[in-house]
Amino acid sequence: MHTVAIVAFEGISPFHLSVPCIVFGDDLLKLGVPRYRLLIAGEKAGPIRTMSGFSIDVEHDLSSLSQADTIIVPAWDDPRTRPSEPLTSALRAAHARSARIVGLCLGTFVLAEAGLLDGRSASTHWAWADEFERAYPQVALNRNALYIDEGDILTSAGTAAAIDCCLHMVRTDHGAEIANRIARRLVVAPHRHGDQAQYIEAPLPVPGSGDPLGATIAWTIEHLDEPLSLERLADHAGMSLRSFTRHFRKKIGTTFTQWLLAQRLAVAQRLLETGSCSIDHIAEMAGFGSTVSLRQHFTRAFSISPASYRRQFRNRTSRDSVASDRTAIEGAVI
Repeated sequence: MHTVAIVAFEGISPFHLSVPCIVFGDDLLKLGVPRYRLLIAGEKAGPIRTMSGFSIDVEHDLSSLSQADTIIVPAWDDPRTRPSEPLTSALRAAHARSARIVGLCLGTFVLAEAGLLDGRSASTHWAWADEFERAYPQVALNRNALYIDEGDILTSAGTAAAIDCCLHMVRTDHGAEIANRIARRLVVAPHRHGDQAQYIEAPLPVPGSGDPLGATIAWTIEHLDEPLSLERLADHAGMSLRSFTRHFRKKIGTTFTQWLLAQRLAVAQRLLETGSCSIDHIAEMAGFGSTVSLRQHFTRAFSISPASYRRQFRNRTSRDSVASDRTAIEGAVI
């Protein structure tokens, strides 16, 4: 069982602590995969005071980090306060034995202070970007990234991006299907690419609510294998092209082109994981038109080719049975 240890400290934000807890503490057994073993560790076991004024009981001290496969440092309470030497030493020791180390939001400051980010790229909350660059010039800060995955070390921007980062880790461990199901429970976007700008996507309109835009989005998801233009969708919604474009951006938080690509990539992911058809057929079913187009977009988004992705992930989400290709399409998007 994969053990995830979350570092708690005096003055921690209960909300930021809850982000990895709610993602990795989800009952994955109901989704068909083993759940994570979750540990909350502090410099010493016992009660700690949160920034909200109440206390929480921490069951484990830093020695428990030696058991962890993944160690997560949530948002640090104040970047100007340096973490203790026992904590930074424990993080360095864990990294040396190949544990996955994660800094969420201002937790990136702790990883940088431990020297784990030297010569690497990292992300943190945009509001503290200047302070981070002044304090850690040896780290290449990406001010726009939602999260950055360097394999053994991950860092993220603010709260919403921390959720994205945690879902990304679940996706890496168990595949897109499981990550999407957890996202549905949290009512958040199933996948935002790490290099996407730091903004929060609006939830999709609810189909059947009388909203023509919502009905058109639902229709679009059912017809991803067809050529889809702004003009066609605006006509379906009974709107002018200009009005449709404006309302879509306002409701969804991104452009139609970006959203459509994300939906098609999600379909391709699901088909590659659970389907049995050829990559040529997947390109057609996901609406990419050609295998070359699928390969280009997929590799740019995920830094891995469709064929390599299939080899890496398909068995992780198909332990008991393989879903049909049509089921794969219907389950790939929210």
